[in-house]
Amino acid sequence: MPERFLQRALDLAQCGEGRTSPNPPVGAVVVSGGAIIGEGFHPRVGEPHAEIFALAAAGPAARGADLYVTLEPCSHQGRTGPCADAVIAVGIRRVFVGTVDPNPLVAGRGIARLRENGIEVISGVLEAPCRWLIAPFARHITTGLPFVTLKAAMTLDGQTATSSGASQWITGPESREHVHRLRDRCDAVLTGVGTVLSDDSRLTVRLPEGGRDPVRIVVDSTLRIPDGAQILSQSSSAPTLLVTTAAAAPDRINALRARGIEVLICRDEQGRVSLADLMERLGQRNLQHILLEAGAELNGSALRAGVVNRLAIFIAPKLFGGADGYPLFGGAGVLAPDAAWSLIDVRTRTFTDDILIEGEVSSCSPV
Repeated sequence: MPERFLQRALDLAQCGEGRTSPNPPVGAVVVSGGAIIGEGFHPRVGEPHAEIFALAAAGPAARGADLYVTLEPCSHQGRTGPCADAVIAVGIRRVFVGTVDPNPLVAGRGIARLRENGIEVISGVLEAPCRWLIAPFARHITTGLPFVTLKAAMTLDGQTATSSGASQWITGPESREHVHRLRDRCDAVLTGVGTVLSDDSRLTVRLPEGGRDPVRIVVDSTLRIPDGAQILSQSSSAPTLLVTTAAAAPDRINALRARGIEVLICRDEQGRVSLADLMERLGQRNLQHILLEAGAELNGSALRAGVVNRLAIFIAPKLFGGADGYPLFGGAGVLAPDAAWSLIDVRTRTFTDDILIEGEVSSCSPV
């Protein structure tokens, strides 16, 4: 029974995914007599938290009821008041918590406050999916760094393009729509200039019901991006950020900035943008969740640099054949099988004939 109501809270929390940064997405339901009498989710930073919406919806009937919430109620004063105090004030009898808040300002204090005031707390209900949901928040709040999900599509024989470089489309329409949902839930999409040159990528959200464009970030160590690239000229509410090094020509930097395009100069490592420096800077901008959609070179560099936290790999039931295709990761690989990067908390989904495999990269597990 607790799992049923916590699952509803999880479903609600996902409605705020990608909108709450720097806060986590959270969902809550109030239950009395086996029925939901109030529910809510945190829609965006600065607005009430999930518990407050759920308690308000339940009204006076919340007294003596149970509260199910995906994340421990906060116990500190931020932009809004402590949710733990609000739960105590309305007379909730029991609280079922998905996972403890990784925020050092909370970190069990909310649960302790509830228990000190006579409220029974049951923690760890559907903990794994609750932690999966807040993984970007957890990484950012504890390290200051963004959480990076690497998304890619490949064939059964591991190719991301044909021998001619053609890659549209490896997967089917359902898979491609899900990618737009991933973009809609992330703070930014990161790609390399090579992908822009080959695909003239837009990296916008194109869903039947609309959506929210993420910040678009292009890694371009010498600013080779063409002036006519769609990503620089398209109409969008979200900006495009070009990331380069001091090796880029000053005149080129000034010309792009004169067009209103932000150019960020990062440290270089062997002539290329330092991904470690870039991640620190993106974290400082409160960009919690980055979706990496790039080619083999940037994918491989990001994996070896240890900045990839989650993989989302679509596999299509196709074979391109031959040894002249395009692999998912460029650069040097491991020398022995037991040195491989491995995935934990692996999940699979199907989209018509395509398979999506997701998992956390073990060497970069969320904090």
